[in-house]
Amino acid sequence: MLRQVLSEGFVPSIIIEEDSDIGDEEREKFLKRIAGNPIAPSIEAQALEHNVPVVAVPIHNSEEVMPHLEGMGLDLIVFGGTRIIRGEILDYPKHGVINSHPGLLPECRGSASPAWSVYHDIPIGSSTHFCDNGIDTGELLLRREIPVIRGMTYEDLCYETLVLAGVLMKEALIAYENGNWDKIRSPQGKSEHPTFRNASEEILQVVRQKLRDQTYAHYSD
Repeated sequence: MLRQVLSEGFVPSIIIEEDSDIGDEEREKFLKRIAGNPIAPSIEAQALEHNVPVVAVPIHNSEEVMPHLEGMGLDLIVFGGTRIIRGEILDYPKHGVINSHPGLLPECRGSASPAWSVYHDIPIGSSTHFCDNGIDTGELLLRREIPVIRGMTYEDLCYETLVLAGVLMKEALIAYENGNWDKIRSPQGKSEHPTFRNASEEILQVVRQKLRDQTYAHYSD
């Protein structure tokens, strides 16, 4: 996502990373999910190239983050791969906080969206939305399906949704710069599915088998 937004000239005033055991564990999960696909340069390398300050906090909450933001007069905060964040942070920037979610909203909220999408035969894609105090429940800006081709693996689907999430964030920032958010923002509506948690190994086995057997309901070919 950072590479996508930088490619369009959107340079952050600051990047705040989480430095924790849980953060490291989540990073390893994402890397495992997209194994075999190309990885973007590190945040540190990209930040150095664009002269963006990077600070680390033990957790992304108001107590840890707000001291780094106060006095900056931010118009917008962009989340990328964070855990659930609530409270004062969401109210601080003038025009809100946005996030890109690697799943279609409102159908697939929460974690491991590609896995649950295959498991429940939900179309696969990504969404960019405003952040509120719920989990992936804020107003939508953009959402887009990805074409699922027979033979794609679970890792391929995870990679494609992450790439699309970055592209949608870039497009959302372009729309912001052009003053078009009021034209594209909309309520999410309700979902027939619950907010999903991380998929267990048993769920992933079912997902991989459906992809091998090509019984997922939303192939594009």
